[in-house]
Amino acid sequence: MLYPAINRYGSEVIDLSLSEIFMRKEVEIAMTPKQASDPSGWKTAFAHALRIQPGRIKYLNPIQRSVDARSNKIKIRLKAELFIDEQPAEIRKYIRRSYPDVSHKTPVIIVGAGPAGLFAALTLIENGMKPILIERGKDVKARKFDIAQINREHIVNPDSNFCFGEGGAGTYSDGKLYTRSTKRGNVNEILSVLVSHGADEDILIDSHPHIGTDKLPAIVAAMRQTILEAGGEIYFNRRITEIIIQNGRIKGAEDKSGNRYEAQAIILATGHSARDIYELLHLKGLTIEAKSFALGVRAEHPQALIDSIQYRQSPRDPFLPAAPYSLVKQVDGRGVFSFCMCPGGIIVPSATEAGQVVVNGMSNSRRNSPFANSGIVVQIDPSDISHLSAFGPFAGLEFQRRVEDACWRAAGMSQSAPAQRISDFTKGITSSSLPDCSYNPGIVSAPLHEILPPFVSGRLQEAFLQFDKMMKGYHTSEAVILGTESRTSSPIRIPRNAETLEHIDVAGLYPCGEGAGYSGGIVSSAMDGVNCALAVAKKYRKQSAQSVKY
Repeated sequence: MLYPAINRYGSEVIDLSLSEIFMRKEVEIAMTPKQASDPSGWKTAFAHALRIQPGRIKYLNPIQRSVDARSNKIKIRLKAELFIDEQPAEIRKYIRRSYPDVSHKTPVIIVGAGPAGLFAALTLIENGMKPILIERGKDVKARKFDIAQINREHIVNPDSNFCFGEGGAGTYSDGKLYTRSTKRGNVNEILSVLVSHGADEDILIDSHPHIGTDKLPAIVAAMRQTILEAGGEIYFNRRITEIIIQNGRIKGAEDKSGNRYEAQAIILATGHSARDIYELLHLKGLTIEAKSFALGVRAEHPQALIDSIQYRQSPRDPFLPAAPYSLVKQVDGRGVFSFCMCPGGIIVPSATEAGQVVVNGMSNSRRNSPFANSGIVVQIDPSDISHLSAFGPFAGLEFQRRVEDACWRAAGMSQSAPAQRISDFTKGITSSSLPDCSYNPGIVSAPLHEILPPFVSGRLQEAFLQFDKMMKGYHTSEAVILGTESRTSSPIRIPRNAETLEHIDVAGLYPCGEGAGYSGGIVSSAMDGVNCALAVAKKYRKQSAQSVKY
């Protein structure tokens, strides 16, 4: 069988003479999903595309793999680096990195053990500095018990939940690694670190890589072990309640139990739900500022329905992944868009304190749930909530709180979620019945079109109708929406110097990641953690090690 080869400009190469073949060549071919599922046959497929004998390909290095569903005949496109007739001078393998002993080096405090904090810690070690990682929640294994308690008993531990704890919110959000923030850092370096700590090498070539919530805990635990073996320190169940500043410079921090930590630099990587940190900074007179954010609902469809829309086949080819989607529409001057889409996933409770209902999505590595879910959210600018201007930079937080509280009350003051069929939501009627749903704490029929603020619900209603024109069948009574999806990003930014990455008011304080308003998602947060750690190392690594008191 002849496979069409694709040249570097994206055009198909139907006839490729041997005179055009060089020792090293990048080639892209299209295969059936079944053919693409068997790596042992890749060399033969590329050889057929180049019309050469498979034995002439001495080494094949896959570069990128993606699903091409633009036509009825769905293909898998695979790009690879080929070495023909000669072996490469060096074969690149992603192996576990070697980290130096930093147990007696200059200490740096990192607050928060999410992607930004963990990657900042590893980068500090690589640059000869000692990370002191302080996490308000529990380690990733112990954290599971608190998550189970939310599902079973509707009890939220404010320090250990789907958002707080080792690995951060990313540990329980599918492990999606796709990012458009490629200018902020080296995405491949982030992925290679994850591979060296146990992630599947497939993430290095998939166009939309993901790890899966079932595999992330072991990877996070392996990263912790690397930090400890190198002489770093990690403390769980220690919420920072004080940042020590003298003469405009960082001197250390203190936790809720009175433990003190001394260092000249703090990387603040607390995530977008650590509202107490914003309040602490404000009380200390440090600048924080309001920014745009988004809020809406989480929509859940049968995965088979999404597959039939996206792949135009039912049932789905068993060699194809669960189909994703990405939607965006402008409605009355504001963007309405899908966020954190989880094919073959489930909806989870993501509140961080009692008296609020917050939902999010996650999926395991196989993405084999019968449901597909996605946040569908409306862009909100500070001008949209001017009625809360008395709250200053906290107007967005207050807006979130009010909507989360309204959803909690609508669900009977529990972690059940108010829900409505999409078709009923757009008509403005309460659903008389609800379809099956993956949300474990349960759903309660409620008028989300009334619970959500009118400028949010109105835009969502119009967007769902418009989305159906983009994906025929999306607007359906089979789909259900849950409230509320309110933690897509922080409504507050902690401003920092563009060159040094330090807070504009304090030397040695490095706001970092989603909580600082500079990233969104695992990879972009990890890259921001790396950048902040490099900025710290540039300024402080030449200074002598400081004693640390606990």
